Amino acid sequence: MYLSCCLFLITLIGANAGTVKGKLSEAKTGEPALGVVVNIEGTSIHDVSGLDGSFSLSNLEKGTYQIIISHISYAPVRRELSITGDEVVQLDLALEPSATFNLDEVAVTGKRDGESDNTARFMERNANQVMNIVSGKAIQISPDLTVANVIQRVSGVSIERNSNGDGQYAILRGMDKRYNYTLVNGVKIPSPDNKYRYVPLDIFPSDLLERLEVYKALTPSMEGDAIGGAVNLVMKDAPDRFLLSANVSGGYNELFMQRKFMSYDFKNLQSQSPYEKNGSQYNAKPADFSNAAVDYNSKSPLPNLLGSLAVGNRFLNNKLGILLAGSFQNTYRGSNSLFFDSETVDTLRGETLTKMNERKYSEQQIRYGVHSKIDYRINDNHKIQFYGALMNLTNVQVRDVKSTQLTIGGYDPVEGNATLGFSTRSRLTKQQILNTTLQGKHQLTDKFAVQWSAVYSKATNEVPDNVTVPLIGVSKNFVDTRTTVGDASRRWEHNSDRDLSGYLNLTYQTHFGDMQVDWMAGGLYRDKSRSNFYNNYQLRPTDPFAEYGKDFTDYSQIRWTIQNPRGSVASALNYDATEKISAGFLQFRGETQNLEILGGVRAEATNQGYAMLFPIGEDRPNGKQTYTDILPSLHLKYKPEGNVNLRASYFRSINRPGFFEIVPYRIVNEEYQERGNADLKRAIADNFDLRYELFPKASEQFMVGLFYKAIKDPIEYTLQRDAIRGQDIYYSPGNFGNAKNYGIEIDYIKYIKVFGIKANYTYTHSRITTPKSRRIRNESGDLETISVDQSRPLYGQAAHVANLSILYKNAKNGFDAQVAGSFTGDRINTVSQFIDNDLWQKGFIQVDASVEKTFNNHFGIFAKANNLLDTPMEVYMKNVSSANAKIPFQTDSKRTLIRRDRYQRSYLFGVRYKF
Repeated sequence: MYLSCCLFLITLIGANAGTVKGKLSEAKTGEPALGVVVNIEGTSIHDVSGLDGSFSLSNLEKGTYQIIISHISYAPVRRELSITGDEVVQLDLALEPSATFNLDEVAVTGKRDGESDNTARFMERNANQVMNIVSGKAIQISPDLTVANVIQRVSGVSIERNSNGDGQYAILRGMDKRYNYTLVNGVKIPSPDNKYRYVPLDIFPSDLLERLEVYKALTPSMEGDAIGGAVNLVMKDAPDRFLLSANVSGGYNELFMQRKFMSYDFKNLQSQSPYEKNGSQYNAKPADFSNAAVDYNSKSPLPNLLGSLAVGNRFLNNKLGILLAGSFQNTYRGSNSLFFDSETVDTLRGETLTKMNERKYSEQQIRYGVHSKIDYRINDNHKIQFYGALMNLTNVQVRDVKSTQLTIGGYDPVEGNATLGFSTRSRLTKQQILNTTLQGKHQLTDKFAVQWSAVYSKATNEVPDNVTVPLIGVSKNFVDTRTTVGDASRRWEHNSDRDLSGYLNLTYQTHFGDMQVDWMAGGLYRDKSRSNFYNNYQLRPTDPFAEYGKDFTDYSQIRWTIQNPRGSVASALNYDATEKISAGFLQFRGETQNLEILGGVRAEATNQGYAMLFPIGEDRPNGKQTYTDILPSLHLKYKPEGNVNLRASYFRSINRPGFFEIVPYRIVNEEYQERGNADLKRAIADNFDLRYELFPKASEQFMVGLFYKAIKDPIEYTLQRDAIRGQDIYYSPGNFGNAKNYGIEIDYIKYIKVFGIKANYTYTHSRITTPKSRRIRNESGDLETISVDQSRPLYGQAAHVANLSILYKNAKNGFDAQVAGSFTGDRINTVSQFIDNDLWQKGFIQVDASVEKTFNNHFGIFAKANNLLDTPMEVYMKNVSSANAKIPFQTDSKRTLIRRDRYQRSYLFGVRYKF
C-alpha cells in the first residue's frame, strides 16, 4: 500500500511538471551550437546541447526560472521564463560569438577548429571540387590507429590489406592504388616502395592528423597524375593558444592467446651484405653470415603499447606559432593463413591444386612519427611557415610454413601420409618518409598575392638479411616429422626515392560585372632521383643428410656452403631511375551569389628514365620516356539555397608507369616469364562528376553523386606472346585499348540529440578486355595453348562498397561511442594469365567499435576493438576441378578456395589528456 501511494505521488508530480526544449544555433551561420551548457539558475537541473544543437530541461514545477546559457565560444545568454503546468516550452536561440579582445594592441580572434566535424562539413560545402573529409575529432574517437584504416570510412574508398589484416593502400572509386597519389599538407610525397609510386598509408599514425581529405576531382592547380583521386593528410597545425595533449594505451590481439609469437634478434642483423662491406671481388664465407636472423624464439608477446604527445603555443605577441607532435606504436600482429598452390593443365577442367601451405605470420610493428609546424606572421600580409615530418615503420616478420604435397602418390588423406615441406622466413622491413617544406604567403596588394613552396622529401626502404630456411619432412599416420635441410637464401635489398620540388603560384583578383574572378597562374618543377640495390646469396647445407632432432635442433646449428660467394647482383632490381616534372597552369574562379565556376588548363612535361646497373645482355639497359600532357578541367557549383550544392565537374588526368615497369627486366617463374616493358605508355583518363549536396545542419549532410571515367591505355598486367618467338608467352605490364569505370556514391550523416548515423554506399562498374591463354586438347589429343580475349573488371575494383557507423555522443556526460561496420564486395585479387582463372577476393564485412569517456579535469579514458566478427580474408577461383575432390577445405561446389587468412580480434585501452 505504501509503495502504491509513492508511485501515485510521483505520477502526480510528473504530470504537473513542465519541460523546456529548444535548439541552439550560431547566429552568423545558422549552424547548430554543440556542447553548450544550459542550466536553471539556483538548481542542479542542466543539459548540454547535443549534436543537432538540441537540449531539454524536464521536471520543472510551476514558477519563474532564469535560464543560463554559457560556452567559451559564445557570448553568455540569460532568459527568464515561466512554467504554469505540464506544458512544453520551446526555446530556440541564436548565439553570438564571444567578444574579441586586444592584447598589447594585437587583435586576437578565434579561428575555426580544424579538427571538428563542423569544420569538415563546412569545407566540403565550400570546396571548389568534389571531395570528402574525415575530421580529426572523428579520427580520434574512431577505432582506427593508422591512416589506411581511417580512409576506408570514406565513400567510394576501399583498402588493400597487408599480411596482418591492417589496411595498407587505398583504392579510390574502384581504381587500383597505382591510380592515386598521396599528399602531406598539399605537397606530394615520394614512395618507399622499391618498384612503384604508391605510398603505404599504414606508415602514418592517425593521431597526428588534423583531418584527412580525399579529392575525387582535380583542379588545374593540382598535379595531374591521379585518375582515381588524391589523398591529402593535413597534419596538426600550430594552435592559437597553449595546447598540450597526450595519450597512452595498451592492448592485445586474441591470436596470441591461442598460439605463441615467433620472433628473432632483429636488432643485431647485418645491415650490409658481404658484397657491400668488402667489395665486388670478395668471396663470402659462412662466418660472414650472422645467426641472429635464424635464432628463433616462441613466446607470448608483450602487450601492444601506443602513445602520442602534442604541444604548441603562440609567442612574440602571437606572431610566432609552434607545434611539436609525436606518435609511437609498438604492436604485435599476425595471421593464420591457408594457401594453395595450383597448376593449369587443361583450362576446360579447372585448376588442379598441387600444394597446401599452412602459414603462421608473427609481426612486430614499430611505428613512429614526429612532425613540427612553425609559422611566423610578419604582418597581416606576409606569413612564412615551415613543416617537417619523419614517419618510420619497422616491420619484424616471421613466416612459418608447413606445406603438404597434394599430388598422387605423395598424399593419402585417409592413412594420414604425405610428403611435407617446412619453411621459416625472417624478414625485417624498415620504411621511412622524410618531408620538409618551407612556404611563404604574401599579399602584395589588395588584388595581387604570391605563394611559394620549397620542398625536400626522401623515402627509403631497407630489407637487410632476408632469410628463408627450408626443411624436408613427412607425415605418417598423421604424425609430422621434419627430416633434412634444403637450400636456403639470404638477400639484402634497399632503395631510396629523393624529391627536390619548387612551387610558385600567383593570384590576381578582378571583377566582371557583379562577378568577382580570381586568376591563378603557377608552376612546379620536381627533380626525382631513385636508386635500387639487390644482393642475393644461395646457401646449401654442408651435410645434406643432417637430420633435424638428431644432428641439429635449431636453425642456428646448421652448417652452410655458399653457392655464389660473390653474391648475385646481376639482377634487374639493381637500377637507378630519374624523373623530372615541369608543370604550369592557368586557373580562374568566378563566383556570384548562386554560381561558382572554376576552370583552366594544366600542362605537365615528363622526363622519366632508368639505367640498369648490371645489365646481362638486355637490348635497352638504359632508356627514357619524354612526353607532355595538356590537362583541362572545369568545375561548376550551383547553389539554389544556402545549404544546397549542385556540382558538375570534368578533368583530364594521367597515370605514369611505375619506375620498375619500364625497366626491360626478365625474371623466370615456374609457368611463365615476367618482363618489364620499356614501351609502356602512361594512361590518360577523361573524368566526369555530377553531385547533389545537402547540408541540413553544420555536422549533417546528404550527398548523391555519379562518376564516369573513360580511360585510354590503362595499365594492366596480362599474359602476352613474344613478337619474334610466338611460342614464348610472358607476363608483363601493357596498355590495352580503352576501359570504362562508372558508378554512384551516396553519403549520409544525421544527428538526433546524442545519437548519430554515418552511412555511405558506392556502386562501381568497370570493364577492360585483355588477352588470356587457354589450354585445350587439339584434334590429336595433345595440349595446345591458344590466346583469347576476355573482359573483366579492373584489378582491385569491387562493385559494392558500403560503410555504416552508429554514433553516441553525450557532451553532458563526456561520453562518445561508436560501432563502425564496413563492407567490400568481391573483387579481383590477382589477374591470371589463363582464362577464367583470375583470383577473386571474397566480399567481407568488418565491424569495429570504440568508446571514450572525458572527465572535467581534462582527462579521458578510451577503448577500441577491431575485427569483432573475426572476418577472414578469402581468395577463390570461379571454377572447380574433380581432381580437388578430396582436398581439405574444398567444400564449395562452384568455387576453388585458394587462400584464407584469419587475424582474430584486437583490443586497446588507454588514457588521454588534453589542455
